[in-house]
Amino acid sequence: MNKVARFFKDESGATAIEYGLIVAATGLALVAVMPTIKSKISTTFNSVASKM
Repeated sequence: MNKVARFFKDESGATAIEYGLIVAATGLALVAVMPTIKSKISTTFNSVASKM
């Protein structure tokens, strides 16, 4: 029973899981924002190119 209690109190893998969730959330945010950023960057480069 002592081993089971130690197993449930062990939090050594929690940090890795938290980092994984942060990376996944960041990835989803980037996927959601990329189309907007792409169109704005494309417009900016086209504007600069036309002025040259």
